[in-house]
Amino acid sequence: MTRTLARTATAELIKLGGLPAARGAVAGTVAAGALLAAALASSAPAGPDAGRVVTQAVPLLQAGPILIGILTAASEYAGRQIATTLAATPNRLRLLAGKAVAYLLVAAATSVATIGAGLAAAWLTRAVRGDGPARELDGWAAAGGGWAAAGAVVYLVLIGLLALGLAVLLRSLVPSLAGMLALVLVVSPLLSGFTEHARWLPDRAGSLLYRPGADPVLGPATGAAVLLIWTALITSVAAAAFHSRDA
Repeated sequence: MTRTLARTATAELIKLGGLPAARGAVAGTVAAGALLAAALASSAPAGPDAGRVVTQAVPLLQAGPILIGILTAASEYAGRQIATTLAATPNRLRLLAGKAVAYLLVAAATSVATIGAGLAAAWLTRAVRGDGPARELDGWAAAGGGWAAAGAVVYLVLIGLLALGLAVLLRSLVPSLAGMLALVLVVSPLLSGFTEHARWLPDRAGSLLYRPGADPVLGPATGAAVLLIWTALITSVAAAAFHSRDA
């Protein structure tokens, strides 16, 4: 069973790597991490350290993992290649698990590279400005900045996994992408200004992984739990629909 899942995941990973849009999303996300961090570091006053600069860029960087997750699930529906895939792998739950594993591998590597590139770019930019980067890096690490960076990586991976589940449910790239981007870039920021209940939205709760202490009710662990619950609910409904309906 494990060997079969590994073969399915490998096949899905090859297919994902063969998509120009997926390769562009990976490269673009890493490049955006470095460019955004450098721009924020160059325009910020001397106060914010490199770690805080990078976490400020995460709300924009999340578009990359979201696109990767949606492409993993929905790209085959554009030309109905899904029928060929199901003929080769009739076990739908194993196919869905293989897609999830392929996504997790790509998204984890992309997120680590993106946050790393952002930290390096922000640190170098502040070094050019003469803001004492060595001391600030030591202070950032002592203040738990490493955990915030790790939290940013985990958040980026999980928000893309949520997008993958939504794409499986909707079976279409454009509505899934539009819905997820509208949620994280428009609806959630707007609602947060009107009601405290916006903290229960998946992206707001999950953001506490890299912004600990930003919410008086939820912490990093509970915020991650809320995001995981959203992801589990959407993915469970999507898996049930994928298993029972026609391709």
